[in-house]
Amino acid sequence: MARFAVFASGTGTNFESLAHAFEDAAQPHQLAALFCDRRAAPVLDKAQQRGIPAYFLPYSTENRAIFEKAAITILRGLKIDLVVLAGFMRVLTRMFIDAFPRRIVNIHPSLLPAYPGTHAIERSFDSKDNELGVTIHLVDEGLDSGEVIARESFIRTGSETLAEIEARIHSIEHSLYPAVVRDLLDRAHGS
Repeated sequence: MARFAVFASGTGTNFESLAHAFEDAAQPHQLAALFCDRRAAPVLDKAQQRGIPAYFLPYSTENRAIFEKAAITILRGLKIDLVVLAGFMRVLTRMFIDAFPRRIVNIHPSLLPAYPGTHAIERSFDSKDNELGVTIHLVDEGLDSGEVIARESFIRTGSETLAEIEARIHSIEHSLYPAVVRDLLDRAHGS
């Protein structure tokens, strides 16, 4: 069995889709923990409702090293095989990345390298690009610049609203991310 932890900062819709995908007792892998940097984030309640251990670790420029060292210690104690960023709105340092080489993944709501960083859906929508979608990538020190693992896209008609585009992006995220995470865990476990 491979084990993974999710890092999230907000409402936790991707966390929820991952938790749902891995809650089956026959599933060979386990969502072992949630890490969150915002005390009032709804994702913390979602973890509690599912009985998934949740760790609140405040994160700021001043205490970044403290957060990352504490997280590394906990993750190693939990024997985590994969760190999954799901709406975690922080850039991790080389220290953290080196602790889990090629074992940290992120999901981004654009077709990278286009529109890295925040507000990617809005920027994609405003661009009038024909093709929009989602990218899953390994995490490096840059901003959404790591090696691409998976991508899924769609062609927009041009008549969709921002809300419709956002719903379509989230729908892709909620199906693609669990499948990619499962594949990475299968490989980590030698399945």
